[in-house]
Amino acid sequence: MRELVTLQVGSFANFVGSHFWNFQDELNGLAEDPYADPVFKNQSLNMDVLYRSGETHQGTLTYTPRLVSVDLQGSLGSMSSRGTLYDEGSSASSNILTWGGNVSTHAAEPHKKNLFLQSLYGEEQENSLTFENGVTGGENPRTEIHDRDKVESLENGVQYWTDFSKVEYHPQSLYELSGLWVDPQKFDNYGIGRESLSGGLQGEEISERLRFFVEECDHIQGFQFIVDDSGGFSPLAVDVLESIADEYTNAPVLLYAVRGPGSSVDPRSQKQRVSRKLHDAVSFSRLSSLCKLIVPVGLPSLSRSKASTFLWINDEKPYHCSAAYAATLHSLSLPFRMEPLGPTADSSYASGAVTVNEVVEILSGQTRQNMVAILDAAMPAPSLIGNQVEQTLLRHLQPLTPEIAKDIEDLQSVESISVHGALGPEVSGHQFLK
Repeated sequence: MRELVTLQVGSFANFVGSHFWNFQDELNGLAEDPYADPVFKNQSLNMDVLYRSGETHQGTLTYTPRLVSVDLQGSLGSMSSRGTLYDEGSSASSNILTWGGNVSTHAAEPHKKNLFLQSLYGEEQENSLTFENGVTGGENPRTEIHDRDKVESLENGVQYWTDFSKVEYHPQSLYELSGLWVDPQKFDNYGIGRESLSGGLQGEEISERLRFFVEECDHIQGFQFIVDDSGGFSPLAVDVLESIADEYTNAPVLLYAVRGPGSSVDPRSQKQRVSRKLHDAVSFSRLSSLCKLIVPVGLPSLSRSKASTFLWINDEKPYHCSAAYAATLHSLSLPFRMEPLGPTADSSYASGAVTVNEVVEILSGQTRQNMVAILDAAMPAPSLIGNQVEQTLLRHLQPLTPEIAKDIEDLQSVESISVHGALGPEVSGHQFLK
């Protein structure tokens, strides 16, 4: 097996990642559901590429993402940084007193779970009680939460990326940047990020968590790195990439530089505009030099683009636009998890199975070490019928990469196309490579 380790750095990157892992959670659930459509029980998809099996101290078996997520302190909402599976409770208080004066305690109220998370917790508790008591039917004694109320809570109540996360995380996965004495709104450029993080141990601590997941792998195929590069997280991502380059020389990095619509708002002052341009230049230069393939993702207005012709998206809600980007990354990552049909490269391509390194070689032609890729998508996938399957698909693709010139034909371009969810008699595989 060739495992992938995923990193998510920054607020919008974690919004995208939360949707991405929700998709994987749904696939896992459908594969185990005896009444689900047989298409979801496709044995050619190996979820162990992204997930790790474990066990808590109480002997409970776990199946958690092989993930390191990084965000500012206080960004986890109602979720603990240790997750919920391995929660060991608070440590006992010390009896040693070093202060004899008056003490006042100021405690902030913990964030409450929204209706969506409450419903998930209620389902888990109900299933646990049903299993323990041997109950197979009957009415649920708990207060019923209607679907429309859950949808309403997601539409208007999402503040943190954890507000809609269905996934259980390992304690090593969630990392909050503590000790940053900076306004999150001003943590918006490379210089401020570098200054705020200098002298700290954040890079070493993140690398240690990353090492925990890598050392469990039998044969790692690479890293899937999602970074919000619109602000101060860029220098932190650079530090992590440098660590990866030093420790895991032969493991390629596929980096998605994602940005929410809010990051594209034109600053009012000339100084802010110059600062924004400098940030973009420095950030892109440093990040692209440390990965095999960088894919910029994020339009200034996804709702007004042709890519969302059949989608209803509110650009002001990160919960909306991050879902579209996550769906695209999910489809692109499917070939990395496909089981090859045979030992030869040709049969692997026929089944749709490729590794990160093979995709980089296909796109670069083995001529360049680092390159930039343009991401196009069509959602939903068009109907692929007749003898012009490829042209039908290409005609519907729209760029999710910003600042791309339209209607320009590049005869030297090389494409890797993943087809996911399309129906048609001419489609025989999960991926076309050109």
